[in-house]
Amino acid sequence: MILDAVTSVLRLFPAETAHLATIRLARTFSPVLPTAAASDVRLAVRAFGRDFPNPLGLAAGFDKNADVPDAMLKFGFGFVECGTVTPRPQPGNPRPRLFRLSEDRAVINRMGFNNEGMEAVAARLAARRHHGIVGINIGANKDSTDRIADYRAAFTRLAPLADYVTINVSSPNTPGLRGLQNRDELTRLLATVTQARASIAPSIPLLLKIAPDLDAHALDDIAEVAVASGIEGLIVSNTTIARPATLKSPFAGEAGGLSGAPLFEASTQILREVHQRVGGKLILIGAGGVGSGADAYVKLRAGATLVQLYSALAYEGPGLVARIKRELLECLSRDGFARVSDAIGAGP
Repeated sequence: MILDAVTSVLRLFPAETAHLATIRLARTFSPVLPTAAASDVRLAVRAFGRDFPNPLGLAAGFDKNADVPDAMLKFGFGFVECGTVTPRPQPGNPRPRLFRLSEDRAVINRMGFNNEGMEAVAARLAARRHHGIVGINIGANKDSTDRIADYRAAFTRLAPLADYVTINVSSPNTPGLRGLQNRDELTRLLATVTQARASIAPSIPLLLKIAPDLDAHALDDIAEVAVASGIEGLIVSNTTIARPATLKSPFAGEAGGLSGAPLFEASTQILREVHQRVGGKLILIGAGGVGSGADAYVKLRAGATLVQLYSALAYEGPGLVARIKRELLECLSRDGFARVSDAIGAGP
Protein backbone atom coordinates (compact mmCIF):
# COMPACT_ATOMS: atom_id res chain seq x y z
CA MET A 1 0.00 0.00 0.00
CA ILE A 2 1.33 3.42 -0.96
CA LEU A 3 0.55 4.97 2.41
CA ASP A 4 2.45 2.23 4.22
CA ALA A 5 5.47 2.81 1.98
CA VAL A 6 5.36 6.55 2.64
CA THR A 7 5.20 5.92 6.38
CA SER A 8 8.23 3.63 6.18
CA VAL A 9 10.24 6.25 4.29
CA LEU A 10 9.29 9.03 6.71
CA ARG A 11 10.54 6.96 9.64
CA LEU A 12 14.03 7.28 8.17
CA PHE A 13 14.02 10.99 9.03
CA PRO A 14 14.23 12.67 12.45
CA ALA A 15 10.87 12.62 14.20
CA GLU A 16 9.94 16.29 13.87
CA THR A 17 11.15 16.46 10.25
CA ALA A 18 8.96 13.47 9.44
CA HIS A 19 6.00 15.00 11.22
CA LEU A 20 6.26 18.28 9.33
CA ALA A 21 6.62 16.40 6.05
CA THR A 22 3.49 14.40 6.88
CA ILE A 23 1.50 17.59 7.44
CA ARG A 24 2.74 19.03 4.13
CA LEU A 25 1.86 15.86 2.25
CA ALA A 26 -1.59 15.69 3.82
CA ARG A 27 -2.24 19.35 3.00
CA THR A 28 -1.06 18.94 -0.59
CA PHE A 29 -3.03 15.82 -1.36
CA SER A 30 -6.12 16.48 0.74
CA PRO A 31 -8.25 17.61 -2.24
CA VAL A 32 -7.66 14.34 -4.07
CA LEU A 33 -7.70 11.93 -1.16
CA PRO A 34 -10.70 9.60 -1.39
CA THR A 35 -13.16 9.74 1.45
CA ALA A 36 -12.95 6.74 3.73
CA ALA A 37 -15.67 4.13 3.45
CA ALA A 38 -18.57 4.82 5.78
CA SER A 39 -18.06 3.34 9.23
CA ASP A 40 -20.16 0.34 10.21
CA VAL A 41 -23.34 1.57 11.88
CA ARG A 42 -22.48 -0.54 14.94
CA LEU A 43 -19.62 1.88 15.64
CA ALA A 44 -21.79 5.01 15.72
CA VAL A 45 -21.77 6.95 18.99
CA ARG A 46 -23.80 9.93 20.14
CA ALA A 47 -22.00 12.23 22.54
CA PHE A 48 -22.07 15.93 23.37
CA GLY A 49 -25.26 16.19 21.32
CA ARG A 50 -23.34 15.16 18.21
CA ASP A 51 -23.38 12.01 16.11
CA PHE A 52 -19.92 10.45 15.76
CA PRO A 53 -19.65 7.91 12.91
CA ASN A 54 -17.22 5.92 15.03
CA PRO A 55 -15.54 6.47 18.42
CA LEU A 56 -11.96 6.76 17.15
CA GLY A 57 -10.45 10.25 17.15
CA LEU A 58 -7.13 11.86 16.32
CA ALA A 59 -5.68 13.41 19.47
CA ALA A 60 -4.35 16.95 19.69
CA GLY A 61 -0.67 17.35 18.90
CA PHE A 62 -0.69 15.97 15.38
CA ASP A 63 -2.38 18.91 13.67
CA LYS A 64 -1.39 21.81 15.91
CA ASN A 65 -2.42 24.56 13.50
CA ALA A 66 -5.57 23.07 11.96
CA ASP A 67 -3.76 22.55 8.67
CA VAL A 68 -5.27 19.18 7.78
CA PRO A 69 -8.36 18.23 9.80
CA ASP A 70 -10.35 17.33 6.70
CA ALA A 71 -7.53 15.26 5.25
CA MET A 72 -7.34 13.26 8.48
CA LEU A 73 -11.10 12.75 8.55
CA LYS A 74 -10.76 11.17 5.11
CA PHE A 75 -8.66 8.41 6.65
CA GLY A 76 -11.69 7.29 8.63
CA PHE A 77 -11.39 9.02 12.00
CA GLY A 78 -14.69 9.70 13.70
CA PHE A 79 -13.40 13.08 14.82
CA VAL A 80 -10.21 15.14 14.84
CA GLU A 81 -8.87 17.43 17.56
CA CYS A 82 -6.53 20.24 16.49
CA GLY A 83 -4.09 22.16 18.68
CA THR A 84 -2.89 22.93 21.25
CA VAL A 85 -3.46 26.57 20.24
CA THR A 86 -2.40 29.58 22.32
CA PRO A 87 -3.61 33.17 21.92
CA ARG A 88 -0.28 34.38 20.54
CA PRO A 89 2.05 32.43 18.23
CA GLN A 90 5.01 30.82 19.94
CA PRO A 91 7.96 28.77 18.68
CA GLY A 92 7.98 26.21 21.45
CA ASN A 93 11.05 24.68 23.02
CA PRO A 94 14.45 24.32 21.31
CA ARG A 95 15.05 21.36 19.01
CA PRO A 96 15.45 18.46 19.20
CA ARG A 97 12.20 18.12 21.08
CA LEU A 98 10.50 15.06 19.58
CA PHE A 99 11.91 11.55 19.90
CA ARG A 100 10.83 8.15 18.64
CA LEU A 101 11.40 5.33 21.09
CA SER A 102 11.08 2.67 18.42
CA GLU A 103 12.01 -0.24 20.67
CA ASP A 104 9.14 0.74 22.95
CA ARG A 105 6.54 1.84 20.37
CA ALA A 106 6.60 5.18 22.16
CA VAL A 107 7.29 8.88 21.69
CA ILE A 108 8.72 11.54 23.99
CA ASN A 109 7.96 15.15 23.21
CA ARG A 110 8.82 18.45 24.81
CA MET A 111 7.38 20.60 22.03
CA GLY A 112 6.15 23.38 24.32
CA PHE A 113 2.90 24.38 22.60
CA ASN A 114 4.59 25.45 19.37
CA ASN A 115 1.82 26.89 17.20
CA GLU A 116 0.89 29.80 14.95
CA GLY A 117 -1.60 31.33 17.38
CA MET A 118 -5.36 31.57 17.50
CA GLU A 119 -5.82 34.03 14.65
CA ALA A 120 -4.09 31.80 12.09
CA VAL A 121 -6.01 28.75 13.33
CA ALA A 122 -9.31 30.64 13.33
CA ALA A 123 -8.79 31.59 9.68
CA ARG A 124 -8.23 27.95 8.71
CA LEU A 125 -11.21 26.68 10.65
CA ALA A 126 -13.43 29.35 9.14
CA ALA A 127 -12.32 28.31 5.64
CA ARG A 128 -13.27 24.63 6.08
CA ARG A 129 -15.68 23.34 3.47
CA HIS A 130 -16.01 19.75 4.53
CA HIS A 131 -18.19 18.08 7.10
CA GLY A 132 -16.95 16.14 10.07
CA ILE A 133 -16.45 16.68 13.78
CA VAL A 134 -13.42 18.85 14.58
CA GLY A 135 -12.51 19.96 18.08
CA ILE A 136 -9.93 22.50 19.15
CA ASN A 137 -7.51 22.17 22.06
CA ILE A 138 -6.50 25.42 23.76
CA GLY A 139 -3.64 26.42 26.04
CA ALA A 140 -1.79 29.37 27.55
CA ASN A 141 1.29 31.10 26.25
CA LYS A 142 4.48 30.20 28.09
CA ASP A 143 5.27 33.82 28.96
CA SER A 144 1.73 34.81 29.87
CA THR A 145 1.23 36.82 33.03
CA ASP A 146 -2.42 35.68 33.25
CA ARG A 147 -2.87 32.14 31.97
CA ILE A 148 -6.55 31.97 32.81
CA ALA A 149 -7.11 35.06 30.65
CA ASP A 150 -5.29 33.23 27.85
CA TYR A 151 -7.76 30.36 28.01
CA ARG A 152 -10.66 32.78 27.96
CA ALA A 153 -9.23 34.58 24.93
CA ALA A 154 -8.55 31.39 22.99
CA PHE A 155 -11.98 30.00 23.79
CA THR A 156 -13.71 33.23 22.77
CA ARG A 157 -11.93 33.31 19.40
CA LEU A 158 -12.08 29.63 18.48
CA ALA A 159 -15.18 28.12 20.07
CA PRO A 160 -17.64 29.40 17.44
CA LEU A 161 -15.55 27.61 14.77
CA ALA A 162 -15.27 24.21 16.46
CA ASP A 163 -17.52 21.30 17.44
CA TYR A 164 -16.04 21.21 20.92
CA VAL A 165 -13.22 22.84 22.89
CA THR A 166 -10.68 21.09 25.12
CA ILE A 167 -8.94 22.97 27.91
CA ASN A 168 -5.41 21.59 28.15
CA VAL A 169 -3.94 22.04 31.61
CA SER A 170 -1.91 18.84 31.60
CA SER A 171 1.01 19.26 29.23
CA PRO A 172 4.28 18.70 31.13
CA ASN A 173 6.18 20.95 28.72
CA THR A 174 4.99 24.40 29.83
CA PRO A 175 6.46 25.15 33.27
CA GLY A 176 3.79 25.45 35.93
CA LEU A 177 0.88 24.61 33.64
CA ARG A 178 -0.10 21.47 35.51
CA GLY A 179 -0.61 23.63 38.58
CA LEU A 180 -3.92 24.64 37.00
CA GLN A 181 -5.16 21.15 37.89
CA ASN A 182 -5.06 22.15 41.56
CA ARG A 183 -8.51 22.55 43.05
CA ASP A 184 -8.61 26.33 43.55
CA GLU A 185 -6.94 27.20 40.25
CA LEU A 186 -9.06 24.71 38.33
CA THR A 187 -12.24 26.06 39.89
CA ARG A 188 -11.33 29.59 38.82
CA LEU A 189 -10.28 28.51 35.33
CA LEU A 190 -13.42 26.52 34.60
CA ALA A 191 -15.64 29.27 36.01
CA THR A 192 -13.95 31.81 33.75
CA VAL A 193 -14.27 29.73 30.59
CA THR A 194 -17.84 28.59 31.25
CA GLN A 195 -18.83 32.21 31.83
CA ALA A 196 -17.30 33.10 28.47
CA ARG A 197 -19.16 30.20 26.88
CA ALA A 198 -22.50 31.43 28.21
CA SER A 199 -22.19 34.62 26.20
CA ILE A 200 -20.11 33.51 23.21
CA ALA A 201 -21.04 29.94 22.28
CA PRO A 202 -23.45 28.40 24.80
CA SER A 203 -23.96 25.20 22.80
CA ILE A 204 -20.26 24.29 22.46
CA PRO A 205 -19.20 21.34 24.62
CA LEU A 206 -16.27 21.96 26.96
CA LEU A 207 -13.76 19.27 27.90
CA LEU A 208 -10.79 19.21 30.26
CA LYS A 209 -7.66 17.19 29.45
CA ILE A 210 -5.91 15.84 32.52
CA ALA A 211 -2.56 14.22 33.28
CA PRO A 212 -2.03 10.54 34.11
CA ASP A 213 0.35 11.50 36.93
CA LEU A 214 -2.32 12.23 39.53
CA ASP A 215 -2.93 10.68 42.93
CA ALA A 216 -6.32 9.72 44.35
CA HIS A 217 -6.74 13.04 46.18
CA ALA A 218 -6.08 15.03 43.01
CA LEU A 219 -8.53 12.87 41.07
CA ASP A 220 -11.17 13.45 43.73
CA ASP A 221 -10.69 17.21 43.43
CA ILE A 222 -10.70 17.25 39.64
CA ALA A 223 -13.80 15.06 39.42
CA GLU A 224 -15.69 17.19 41.93
CA VAL A 225 -14.69 20.51 40.36
CA ALA A 226 -15.35 19.33 36.81
CA VAL A 227 -18.83 18.04 37.61
CA ALA A 228 -19.73 21.19 39.55
CA SER A 229 -18.44 23.48 36.80
CA GLY A 230 -20.92 22.34 34.17
CA ILE A 231 -18.38 21.19 31.59
CA GLU A 232 -19.31 18.15 29.54
CA GLY A 233 -16.31 15.88 29.58
CA LEU A 234 -12.76 14.86 30.41
CA ILE A 235 -9.96 13.54 28.23
CA VAL A 236 -7.98 10.93 30.15
CA SER A 237 -5.09 11.34 29.66
CA ASN A 238 -2.22 13.46 28.42
CA THR A 239 1.41 12.28 28.27
CA THR A 240 3.27 11.14 31.37
CA ILE A 241 6.45 12.34 33.06
CA ALA A 242 6.97 8.84 34.44
CA ARG A 243 9.57 6.54 32.87
CA PRO A 244 8.65 2.86 33.23
CA ALA A 245 11.61 0.60 34.00
CA THR A 246 10.71 -1.47 30.94
CA LEU A 247 11.78 1.23 28.46
CA LYS A 248 14.59 0.04 26.17
CA SER A 249 15.23 3.01 23.88
CA PRO A 250 18.37 5.13 24.32
CA PHE A 251 16.03 8.14 24.24
CA ALA A 252 14.19 6.99 27.37
CA GLY A 253 15.96 9.57 29.51
CA GLU A 254 14.93 12.56 27.41
CA ALA A 255 12.84 15.17 29.19
CA GLY A 256 9.23 15.63 28.15
CA GLY A 257 5.97 13.74 28.01
CA LEU A 258 5.98 10.04 27.20
CA SER A 259 3.21 8.68 24.99
CA GLY A 260 2.54 5.48 23.08
CA ALA A 261 2.35 1.87 24.16
CA PRO A 262 4.06 2.27 27.59
CA LEU A 263 1.36 4.75 28.60
CA PHE A 264 -1.55 2.41 27.90
CA GLU A 265 -1.89 0.66 31.24
CA ALA A 266 -1.37 3.73 33.42
CA SER A 267 -3.72 5.94 31.42
CA THR A 268 -6.38 3.22 31.35
CA GLN A 269 -6.19 2.76 35.11
CA ILE A 270 -6.64 6.50 35.60
CA LEU A 271 -9.59 6.32 33.19
CA ARG A 272 -11.20 3.60 35.31
CA GLU A 273 -10.68 5.63 38.46
CA VAL A 274 -12.16 8.76 36.91
CA HIS A 275 -15.14 6.77 35.62
CA GLN A 276 -15.76 5.48 39.13
CA ARG A 277 -15.87 9.06 40.38
CA VAL A 278 -17.99 10.73 37.69
CA GLY A 279 -20.16 7.86 36.42
CA GLY A 280 -22.57 9.21 33.85
CA LYS A 281 -22.12 12.83 34.91
CA LEU A 282 -19.34 13.50 32.40
CA ILE A 283 -18.43 12.01 29.04
CA LEU A 284 -14.95 10.53 29.00
CA ILE A 285 -12.51 10.29 26.11
CA GLY A 286 -9.84 7.66 26.60
CA ALA A 287 -6.37 8.51 25.31
CA GLY A 288 -2.93 7.04 25.87
CA GLY A 289 -1.26 4.14 24.13
CA VAL A 290 -4.07 3.10 21.80
CA GLY A 291 -2.59 1.12 18.91
CA SER A 292 -5.16 -1.58 18.16
CA GLY A 293 -8.85 -2.35 18.20
CA ALA A 294 -8.30 -4.34 21.38
CA ASP A 295 -6.74 -1.28 23.03
CA ALA A 296 -9.68 0.91 22.01
CA TYR A 297 -12.09 -1.73 23.29
CA VAL A 298 -10.40 -1.80 26.71
CA LYS A 299 -10.71 1.99 26.95
CA LEU A 300 -14.40 1.80 26.10
CA ARG A 301 -15.07 -0.90 28.67
CA ALA A 302 -13.15 1.19 31.21
CA GLY A 303 -15.68 4.00 30.79
CA ALA A 304 -14.66 5.96 27.69
CA THR A 305 -17.37 6.96 25.23
CA LEU A 306 -14.78 8.00 22.66
CA VAL A 307 -11.11 7.11 22.16
CA GLN A 308 -8.15 9.07 20.77
CA LEU A 309 -4.75 8.10 19.39
CA TYR A 310 -1.72 9.81 17.91
CA SER A 311 1.62 8.16 18.64
CA ALA A 312 0.72 4.85 17.01
CA LEU A 313 0.31 6.65 13.68
CA ALA A 314 4.04 7.35 13.65
CA TYR A 315 4.66 3.61 13.48
CA GLU A 316 1.64 2.27 11.61
CA GLY A 317 0.58 5.08 9.27
CA PRO A 318 -3.01 6.09 8.48
CA GLY A 319 -3.99 2.55 7.50
CA LEU A 320 -4.13 1.91 11.24
CA VAL A 321 -7.49 3.67 11.48
CA ALA A 322 -9.36 1.16 9.31
CA ARG A 323 -7.65 -1.74 11.05
CA ILE A 324 -8.65 -0.53 14.51
CA LYS A 325 -12.26 -0.21 13.43
CA ARG A 326 -12.26 -3.75 12.02
CA GLU A 327 -10.70 -5.12 15.17
CA LEU A 328 -13.13 -3.21 17.36
CA LEU A 329 -16.05 -4.80 15.53
CA GLU A 330 -14.48 -8.21 16.11
CA CYS A 331 -14.26 -7.48 19.84
CA LEU A 332 -17.92 -6.45 19.94
CA SER A 333 -19.04 -9.56 18.09
CA ARG A 334 -16.94 -11.84 20.27
CA ASP A 335 -18.50 -10.49 23.45
CA GLY A 336 -22.06 -10.26 22.16
CA PHE A 337 -22.43 -6.48 22.01
CA ALA A 338 -24.76 -5.26 19.27
CA ARG A 339 -23.13 -1.85 19.05
CA VAL A 340 -20.16 -0.02 20.48
CA SER A 341 -22.28 2.04 22.85
CA ASP A 342 -23.28 -1.15 24.65
CA ALA A 343 -19.66 -1.78 25.66
CA ILE A 344 -19.10 1.63 27.27
CA GLY A 345 -18.34 1.18 30.95
CA ALA A 346 -18.98 -2.57 30.81
CA GLY A 347 -15.91 -3.20 32.92
CA PRO A 348 -12.89 -5.51 32.52
